[in-house]
Amino acid sequence: MKTKRLIALDVLRGLTISLMILVNTPGSWNYVYAPLRHSKWNGCTPTDMVFPFFLFIVGVSMWYSFKKYGTGITKKGLLKVLKRFSVIFLLGLFLNAFPKFNFEHLRVFGVLQRIAIAYLFAAILCMKFNFKQLLVICFMILVGYWMILYFGGHGNVYSLESNIARKLDLFILGENHIYHGFGISFDPEGLLSSIPSIATVLLGYFSGRLIEISDGILQAIKKLIIFGILGVIIGWFWGYLFPINKPLWTSSYVVYTAGWAMLVLALLLWIIDVKEIKKWANPFIHFGSNPLFIFMLSILYIKVLIYIIKITTTNGNIISGYGYLYKDIFVPIAGNMNGSLLFAVSHIIFFWLFAYVLYKKKIFIKI
Repeated sequence: MKTKRLIALDVLRGLTISLMILVNTPGSWNYVYAPLRHSKWNGCTPTDMVFPFFLFIVGVSMWYSFKKYGTGITKKGLLKVLKRFSVIFLLGLFLNAFPKFNFEHLRVFGVLQRIAIAYLFAAILCMKFNFKQLLVICFMILVGYWMILYFGGHGNVYSLESNIARKLDLFILGENHIYHGFGISFDPEGLLSSIPSIATVLLGYFSGRLIEISDGILQAIKKLIIFGILGVIIGWFWGYLFPINKPLWTSSYVVYTAGWAMLVLALLLWIIDVKEIKKWANPFIHFGSNPLFIFMLSILYIKVLIYIIKITTTNGNIISGYGYLYKDIFVPIAGNMNGSLLFAVSHIIFFWLFAYVLYKKKIFIKI
């Protein structure tokens, strides 16, 4: 199928970024509806789908962008990939450091760093190997990672405390430079668990190829539905042996979430390209035109509100700008739980305004 720009992919990208803002920006983490929380460990909520969806989209986009470089690793193509990797990774480090810049306790990895690493290695693989070879490599990554976790840990090898991914990060980076949000030192975007995230990008790349080689949009949709259902089923049953787990980015999680990503992309293709129902999608196209910039802007904004802006209340207490907005503006309007949700939704609208202005002025910030 000869493809023009995939509007459905732009919409999926925009939906994913808006969901990132929704789940990252509740008014209070004490008041969040269950679907908008990550699983505590094993399992997969809608929130756990957001990050792999973005990496899947990176893979789909790669299929179309890499065609202009021809086959094999070219100097031009490799330099572009290395430059993009470096920029995204360094921006991730900057976000981790801002605003305190305490390098003694700087977390090395994070969301942008995971995107950079997965993109770098998937891009090199896709430039170097053909489709059949990439299928074998993807399979080897998924099974190989399973074996590494199974044989490399101790006790309950898939537990928070005993997995080898945690041990490796502690050994290489040290306790001061990894995430502590689980109550102990463990990084959900760590070094070893970045390996299966490469497979997430590859599955997106395969989906882009599937769309292009199909005889028409309807055939592409049917194939995406078939492979999507297979992915969900295989991932689900694999989860009984190798638990579906986002923090470890387990292989079952990769296949399961990629299956759902294919199904959602198929649905969007059907709505937008077959039924031509498009007007509703415009805000998400705006988001999708500058996705990483809007994501970075949202994180910087949150950190400024939390760490820099301080407000003295009427009773003399000093609270953060973030806390003030939630407690003094949104809670009186909608209560604790719905006020927390309204806080997040209002920030989606707030950042959409930035995305809309950039889109109308044809400003596309490449990161």
